[in-house]
Amino acid sequence: MIDKLTAIDFETANEKLSSACALGVAIIENNEITKNMYWLIKPSELYFRPFNTHIHGISEKDVEKKPEFYRLWPTIKKYLEGNTVIAHNASFDTEVLRKLLDVYQLDYPELNYACTVNLSRKVWKGFENYKLNTVAEHLNFSFKHHNAKEDARACANIVIEASKKLRTNDFTELLDRVNLKTIKFERRIMVNIT
Repeated sequence: MIDKLTAIDFETANEKLSSACALGVAIIENNEITKNMYWLIKPSELYFRPFNTHIHGISEKDVEKKPEFYRLWPTIKKYLEGNTVIAHNASFDTEVLRKLLDVYQLDYPELNYACTVNLSRKVWKGFENYKLNTVAEHLNFSFKHHNAKEDARACANIVIEASKKLRTNDFTELLDRVNLKTIKFERRIMVNIT
């Protein structure tokens, strides 16, 4: 049984991590997905790399009249602040969040996060890979891959299914059972060595 978690997924417009063009959020409460939200985001630099558009289907036209991240942040922050956040390949999604907060000079929220790629590797052995679509397929969960809302829901589903499989009472117990820990979300300190 999973108490309360927030699953997130970002899509980016180009190679810059600060170029988020979509965010999906799924809220898990008492082992159920209770909310699944989606925002299109206008990147601060309105440049879409064709490769990225090919992957997620979002183009400049889709976001040119959408709000930039800083305008959405007060709403989004409510779902992250004080919660445990999960993402499939969390190092990517949390780095996108860091870059956005830095670009817009926004305060970092208090949160811990965990990665469902790492969780999947521990709970289900022998998959050919642990990409989101591969894990979801093994769990008989269908979704539209690279749609941020759908990806966040798939990520949440992985945690729910892992909890059921290992019969855990909360997320901390689930992570303990597979020898994983949450990571504190904080600003990266860059050190210049001269």
